[in-house]
Amino acid sequence: MRRLACRLLDSGPVLILAAIAGAGSFTHIRDTATEHGQSGPMAWAVAVCIDLTCVMAARERQRDKKTGRVRSGPISWPTLVLAAGIMLSLAANLAQAEPSVWGWICAATPAGAFLIAVSMLERRASAPHPEPSPTPIPDSAPEAAGGPAEIPALVPAVENALAGPAAELVDYARRVADDYHATHGQPITRDTLRARLGVSHQLATDLLNALHTA
Repeated sequence: MRRLACRLLDSGPVLILAAIAGAGSFTHIRDTATEHGQSGPMAWAVAVCIDLTCVMAARERQRDKKTGRVRSGPISWPTLVLAAGIMLSLAANLAQAEPSVWGWICAATPAGAFLIAVSMLERRASAPHPEPSPTPIPDSAPEAAGGPAEIPALVPAVENALAGPAAELVDYARRVADDYHATHGQPITRDTLRARLGVSHQLATDLLNALHTA
């Protein structure tokens, strides 16, 4: 109960701000849609689509950071969608404003506050969380028994002596991958495996191929 109360006190103000600001922005978008021929349920649908698109895009940006997904261009698709949603929301809010500086500022405040609240929630959700330590390597691999920090000492011998990864290293990589999947609910990526084991890109690729084959 104490932990739940702390979470409510910590996240409650941001959630309340998001709800109030979202309602204000929603009203402006709905009124703008109504004035331009989208009456009744369609005006509500337009407002819901724009506001939820911003929330969905922010969540996708957070998910990309957690999974280490590399964007294919100068800007990721979720970021582009979020920017488009912001522009539509601000445009609808400004369309309802009195044609003055303060009128524009007051009309844009709900949309701005809503986006700030969403960004705060995204920032909190993407904060790093401590992860359990990986299972140590069996005694049959004494060079790497100390943990991930000592794995690089084994790598040169493995890469030079064998065409593929050593069986002990594959077993250790499998435990690391299983632990990551249990923690995050998704398969481990090559870059994450490379960072956990301290190996080269090529060896990380070989280990993933070995795990997939197994």
